[in-house]
Amino acid sequence: MSDKVIENNQVTIMGEVVSEFTFSHEVFGEGFYMVEVLVRRLSNSDDRIPLMVSERLIDVTQDYRGEYIMVNGQFRSYNRHEEDRNRLVLSVFAREISFVEEELDGAKTNNILLDGYICKAPVYRKTPLGREIADLLLAVNRPYGKSDYIPCICWGRNARYASSFEVGEHVQVLGRIQSREYVKKLSEVETEKRVAYEVSVSKLECVGE
Repeated sequence: MSDKVIENNQVTIMGEVVSEFTFSHEVFGEGFYMVEVLVRRLSNSDDRIPLMVSERLIDVTQDYRGEYIMVNGQFRSYNRHEEDRNRLVLSVFAREISFVEEELDGAKTNNILLDGYICKAPVYRKTPLGREIADLLLAVNRPYGKSDYIPCICWGRNARYASSFEVGEHVQVLGRIQSREYVKKLSEVETEKRVAYEVSVSKLECVGE
């Protein structure tokens, strides 16, 4: 059962460690830490992806900044309560980590496969330049009755196709994880720069039950 569930959420990223480890939480005496990985895109820009790592996988007391790592794992979410509301927090949960000599090209450094269910009506829109976009929220089951809620963004033909999906439909997605900066308005005078994470979809299909 659990192996089948793990297959529905597979991530591989390769990139440069750009932060030190910071403590996140502990489960049954096992400490989990966060670290940021810079992953290059083909377009010469990059994504800063948060990685959650067990202290049993790697020596979290070391500073690995500047080192390149390859990670296999899952894209996970949890709700953090702040400012009287819940905020969806996303990170890559590492199952395997290895150190690598150098980066590959951007096409091979960031891949994700998700198999889940549409849990919110898709939002379809066009940019001022006429580019079609659709936002999806995918519920991906974990073992033991939990689910991860993963925001996905589709473009062009995929966006048109995705706009017809209904809540509850079973969907498979291939793509890459991307980070995007935005400004959150906290009050009339206060704003804060934040980073959102989502899956940029390259292929998707509706799976017949």
